[in-house]
Amino acid sequence: MKIVVHIDDAAQWQTALAEALPQATVLTSDAPENKRQNADYLAVWKAPAHLLNEQIQLKGIINLGAGVDYLLKTPGLPSDVPIVKLRDAGMGELMADYVLYGILHFYRSMDRYASQQQRASWQPHAVPEKAQWPVGVLGLGAIGSFVATSLSQAGFPVVGWSRSPKQIDGVRCLHGEQGLDELLRQVQSVVTILPDTAATKGILNAEQLAKLPKGASVINPGRGSLIDEQALLDALGDAKHPGHLRGALLDVFCEEPLPANHPLWQHPSVIITPHMAAPTPLNDAIDQVVSYIKAFEAGESLATVSPEAGY
Repeated sequence: MKIVVHIDDAAQWQTALAEALPQATVLTSDAPENKRQNADYLAVWKAPAHLLNEQIQLKGIINLGAGVDYLLKTPGLPSDVPIVKLRDAGMGELMADYVLYGILHFYRSMDRYASQQQRASWQPHAVPEKAQWPVGVLGLGAIGSFVATSLSQAGFPVVGWSRSPKQIDGVRCLHGEQGLDELLRQVQSVVTILPDTAATKGILNAEQLAKLPKGASVINPGRGSLIDEQALLDALGDAKHPGHLRGALLDVFCEEPLPANHPLWQHPSVIITPHMAAPTPLNDAIDQVVSYIKAFEAGESLATVSPEAGY
């Protein structure tokens, strides 16, 4: 059995997989072409097209992350090879930490204090009851559900949204267009953890952002395509013409790296992080990759990615 790995720090993944699967030949995509050809499995994150085109006997492709949009758009992706993706694999806790930080940043007025510090202004702000700070989570997959549950356990009222009905303890779950409208009109912070699909592209556009209450904040650690960036800038406004939104914490963007001249960099109400909200923990991910390969080899049924749905 031959496995080819393509990801940052691929050598670490190669070593860990070789230890977990001693019967397998595990190579990185840096191996010579004649060595990496005829792989049984690809374990990849943002694989180059040539790596896919080189393979003629794949049994499965393992996407080393939760988002499959890059893989599904890669030329040469075989249509007859099943694709599985990491489902949480330790990313949920990291994502929940990132989102909770964002919620607390606005809930505890850290944005206001940062602005006041520039003016040497000493002005405490009242802390509202958590019950008065409902949080909306768009996307209730494995990671989104973990985040929604974590925020609920932290004491915030959580409203979750998905395209189809879901049930999560401690979370009020809505779905469909009417559910999205209801969520947006009542939350103080909205968190986007949806996949990148045709149905979710620009889901927070000007019309939807306008539904958020005055002073609401946006947190996007999901996919850059979920938010119309110009519409968000308009909703935030500027010093001369303040918008109705208070601020945003953004980890993902339509173009990455975010161009140095992009106005989001300079906006005083925006915090930018470089797509680091939930890096894949190696040990947890290796366990899941190994379980996938063993299931493939045993002919067991797996929940595979639907290219048509985009996740």
